[in-house]
Amino acid sequence: MSEQAAPVPLRWVGPIRLSGNVITGEHEVPLATYEAPLWPSVGRGARISRLIEGGIDTTLVTERMSRSVYFELDGAGVAVQVLGEIRSRFAELQQVVSASSRFAELIDMHSEIAGRLLFLRFEILSGDASGHNMVTLASERLMTHLMSQWPQLRYGSISANYCSDKKATAVNGILGRGKHVVTEARIPREVVQKWLRSTPEQIAELNTRKNLVGTILAGGIRSANAHYANMLLAFYLATGQDAANIVEGSQGVTQAEVDGGDLYFSCTLPNVIVGTVGSGKGLTFVEDNLTRLGLRADRAPGDNARRLAGLCAASVWCGELSLLAAQTNPGELMAAHVAIERNERSTQTSNPSTEE
Repeated sequence: MSEQAAPVPLRWVGPIRLSGNVITGEHEVPLATYEAPLWPSVGRGARISRLIEGGIDTTLVTERMSRSVYFELDGAGVAVQVLGEIRSRFAELQQVVSASSRFAELIDMHSEIAGRLLFLRFEILSGDASGHNMVTLASERLMTHLMSQWPQLRYGSISANYCSDKKATAVNGILGRGKHVVTEARIPREVVQKWLRSTPEQIAELNTRKNLVGTILAGGIRSANAHYANMLLAFYLATGQDAANIVEGSQGVTQAEVDGGDLYFSCTLPNVIVGTVGSGKGLTFVEDNLTRLGLRADRAPGDNARRLAGLCAASVWCGELSLLAAQTNPGELMAAHVAIERNERSTQTSNPSTEE
């Protein structure tokens, strides 16, 4: 089987001004996408970040990577009994996980019993890795250990969908998977009017009616946003992430409120799954991008991945704000797409070898 590369246009956007508990200062971000209007849209949000005091306040709330397994038992009664005994020996399970990797740390475990099936969701810290393989290996070791200690447990599966990996589920929105990051800022009214051609009231009203009411009518799962997936995919592709994780990553909530005449705007992303080591990171362009982002520095384990998550979430904030502002003005969104995409096609036709 031959290996080929699929080139995706990539541009650096920003800088974005950041404050908070994971990363501060001004940073450009790489975005790889076929949707050309995304670059100027995120760029407009980045400009806003530089016009407000402190920029975007970026807060890491919590972090964990999850893997769920399931066992079969003789019935629900014995499952309840065994689960209680397992919980009483949580420290023992932590030792099993720590022995599987020097970076793995078991921090929590959740459970569900359905009939005679026992589902366990292990939540593990994974250092600078996104943690997919690390938590699967740890979970495999845990299953072996548990079955050796409780013969009532029979092997079911190493992956039980209660994780939930690359699926939009309520459990991920509630418990979080990856990095849970909140980005927020108070934008002065005059900045909204001049640079976004809108008002705090218009953006707040649109967010309520579109992102909240519209998503409820659509049956959205733990999600109320305009297009988190666009920025996440572009950022993931540019930094060597598992792009399929935008499925749970795009679950998040946008809040827009009028605050003293200004606009309070925030994006809450409970499932930002990124890492600075692991699969995909050995590619030359990924290494170059991570180096330019300053994420090849010698820091405490996990700090580079946390900084990457902060940059990713800030990119989402920029693109989300810009799109909502555009949608408060009739015709602006489509006009921008037509103008920018026609220009991109014209450039590619006249010079097919051009790379961004």
